[in-house]
Amino acid sequence: MLPLVDRYLFSEVAKALLAILITLMLIVTSMLFLRTLEEVSLGALNANLVLRFLGLQLVRDTSTLLPPSFFLAALGALTRLARDSELVALNACGIGPRRLYRALLLLALPVALVTGWFALILQPWASAGIAEIRLAQKDQATQVAGLQAGRFYVEEDGQSIIYVGSIAKSRELERVFILSRQGKKPILVVSDSGHHRLDQKTGDHLITLTDGHRFDGNAGEGDYTIGQFREYQLRIDGQGPEPTQVKKNSTTPSRTLWASPDPAAQGELQHRIAAPLAIFTLLLIAVPLVAISPRQKTTGRLVLAFLAYFTFFNLQQLAETWLENGTTPLWLTSFWYQLLVVALVYLVMLPETPWYRGLRERFRQRAPTG
Repeated sequence: MLPLVDRYLFSEVAKALLAILITLMLIVTSMLFLRTLEEVSLGALNANLVLRFLGLQLVRDTSTLLPPSFFLAALGALTRLARDSELVALNACGIGPRRLYRALLLLALPVALVTGWFALILQPWASAGIAEIRLAQKDQATQVAGLQAGRFYVEEDGQSIIYVGSIAKSRELERVFILSRQGKKPILVVSDSGHHRLDQKTGDHLITLTDGHRFDGNAGEGDYTIGQFREYQLRIDGQGPEPTQVKKNSTTPSRTLWASPDPAAQGELQHRIAAPLAIFTLLLIAVPLVAISPRQKTTGRLVLAFLAYFTFFNLQQLAETWLENGTTPLWLTSFWYQLLVVALVYLVMLPETPWYRGLRERFRQRAPTG
């Protein structure tokens, strides 16, 4: 059984962590959901895959939400205890920063394990699932250059309008309507069936219609003609050759990255390791950023906490980019920013530590008086 004080500190921070994590998850979920619906409306994603696609994105991003959630929870819970003078009472009873660190460490250990599980195992799995969905959507007829069944597709500034009634998984098209105004006279093509194919070399979309009719010109004019065809082909410009398989460091298992000497692979691996490691690093700077006594100034500590928070995660991106580009050597790793932030915070807070005040008092006493 844990001591009563440790259990109390543990529960306070854990409740704050749960509340902050749920709030961040709701915010991220709403943002990802809106982006997913936008992709569905543009025809880039099948509506039947919305929930699976959204779930994979949440699993992928969870490891990046846990470290800031833990830092904000520890900072918020300790600040509340300090505001209610509970930390002063604990300090008067001999329960100082060491006990605070111990109680927070009991919570940091399981949180770091969960974060490591998400970052090292679930994150590459979710990233691979997302990449497979995107690749499958490009390869299937559920997305034909942004064309979606039951909707009109306009290209070339309105000069071409395409409508497809339904699209089967076998890339069969039904009830196709094409209106082109690119020439001197409009051309209308209708067909009950067709077929879609992707040109792997150019990335263009080839729509082939069968057994349809073509109407050239404006009805009622002398040059208006009606024709019948067996096969009619339309080419829609693509975005270059499509990838045949997914090869990204973000989708590569952590074991494979560990054995790779490539700086980009090592950068991705250290990005995943940085998530659970950040739990302990942020724990080290959370306790000194809290004003134990109500008499201590809290504004400066809050500003320092704000700067430390954003400096930490901005330096993380910078360190990982430098490692991947070869700017920093592999032996330096990309974790130096965590040590740098801890050192800067402790350096700024050094004048308020009892050790520094005692040392300064000794020098004052030894200083000769005039």
